[in-house]
Amino acid sequence: MAYKTVAILVPGEMGAAVGKAFHAGGLEVLTCLAGRSDATRARAAAAGFRDAGSLDSLLGEAEIVLSILPPESAPDMAARVAAAMKASGHTPPYADCNAVSPDTARAMQQVIEGAGAVYIDGGIIGNPPGGGPLPTRFYMSGPDAALMDELHGLGIDVRQCGPEIGRGTAVKMCYAGISKCSRALETAVLIAAEQLGVADEIHAELEASASAAYKRMEYMIPRLPAVSGRYIGEMKEIARTMDSAGVTAHFHVGATELYQLLERSPFASERRDTVDPDRTLRETIEVCARSLPSKSAAQ
Repeated sequence: MAYKTVAILVPGEMGAAVGKAFHAGGLEVLTCLAGRSDATRARAAAAGFRDAGSLDSLLGEAEIVLSILPPESAPDMAARVAAAMKASGHTPPYADCNAVSPDTARAMQQVIEGAGAVYIDGGIIGNPPGGGPLPTRFYMSGPDAALMDELHGLGIDVRQCGPEIGRGTAVKMCYAGISKCSRALETAVLIAAEQLGVADEIHAELEASASAAYKRMEYMIPRLPAVSGRYIGEMKEIARTMDSAGVTAHFHVGATELYQLLERSPFASERRDTVDPDRTLRETIEVCARSLPSKSAAQ
């Protein structure tokens, strides 16, 4: 079927960009702004969303619902939507597109299907639509995942990866488990070098012998505090994924702790679009190192 009306919960950075792309492609994009901040309302309006007023009304109008929000909020949103489905009798397909573990996805599947709706599992890889050279990739799975194909090409690239719930999220978990954990590891080691008094030597060696990797660090690490808060829940879900696969979860437990450290830094109040472009890698590391707990407090 060709969709005319799609709902996105909620219009955060990714959700708003996806909704804007859908709106530009001719779809009516709904959301529910009850209890949301003025900043979220302004973002939704700028992206072309229409506020349905309530979940009941949203479910009555939407032909498919996409959940795009921080992973720690995904189970609660699924429960809220399921309750609204039962109360209203409206049960459009529900596509969870969040960075959660396959086990978390399967738990939400039970909640949504218990309300009488189709559940689709998915994970998003890449920048928000329009934010990079590649389209935003939506890896989808489940018996009814083909229902997402109608949205392919509307700023997103829908990629099917099997009929089993959990495969879409597994792709996201494995990809982010490499990309975001690698950044955490680099940051942690550079902070350790600062604390050990060998920062000058390490930075010089990396610049000389691993110049491409060092240039990436120079660009990426000053930007990490701005996103550290949203990465914490994702690292916890990746740790659960690794544990369920029989592989150590400790890498991502450590990454969780690193992002918690960055969230305590003065730079955590920045957003992606307000990061100081002139702040250097060394400056970032030096300041973040000061956010470490004292040895006496740690003991």
